[in-house]
Amino acid sequence: MDTKYDDGVWEAMGISRAVYDEITLILGRLPDTDDIGTLLAMWDSNGRQQSLLGWLKGMRHAAHPDSYVYGGSDSSHKDIQEPRVADCVAIARSLSAPSDDRALRHTVADSGRCCLHELLYMVGDVSSLFLDSEYARRCLHLAYDPVSMENRDEERAYIGLILASMQSAGLVTAISEVSQGGLFAALVAMGGGSLGFDILTPREVRLDAFLFGEEQGRSVVSLPDKCDDEFLLKLGEARLNCCFLGHVTKGRILVDGTDFGPALDFFTTP
Repeated sequence: MDTKYDDGVWEAMGISRAVYDEITLILGRLPDTDDIGTLLAMWDSNGRQQSLLGWLKGMRHAAHPDSYVYGGSDSSHKDIQEPRVADCVAIARSLSAPSDDRALRHTVADSGRCCLHELLYMVGDVSSLFLDSEYARRCLHLAYDPVSMENRDEERAYIGLILASMQSAGLVTAISEVSQGGLFAALVAMGGGSLGFDILTPREVRLDAFLFGEEQGRSVVSLPDKCDDEFLLKLGEARLNCCFLGHVTKGRILVDGTDFGPALDFFTTP
């Protein structure tokens, strides 16, 4: 039976009100003890490498798995070994360096610069694809097919419209579309080299695909903590998926607790 939050019952299981509300958001209904037990078991299986609330926010998009989630229809990338977080430092540095035949241009933030300590979200479907990306060409030496900026025009236009409206209303500070260089490059661009980020990656999506995949129809946004609830409410009304990433830092980049170094080391201009 679904039950409302009861301090004595849920806190005895280690579930704070914030975590309970997050579970309710994921399930779309009030959770019962079986729901809580299942989520706690999943959290345990991931080694409790972060807080339960942080893990839940990072896993939000997994509530309704679709073809874009790891294990979907395009699984050819499974034959390529997934890098560790520490390996991604070298990958990110490689992508930040000019290529012999084609310089990687960081996407300039579409609108505004993020501010210190703001929250970071990715809006749009999480993608497990990276085969048509600069990462695949440079680091995996796979045939490179430039990403078409027109292949998801409707999704991009709709997300852009919703986010621009939120920015006008003061809910969102900065917006940066995921494009060449993937999510990592979009986050670097948003900070302009002076601000970094501390993010956690979802466990059910390949790390390299999550950080460096270039599938269109996604944007990174930064927003003040006080706007978090209204931002999520508006996204729900717009029927848009999102993935909580982390927050803006003073100048260093951290991914899953691994220090990548100063953000300026990864920021290049055309």
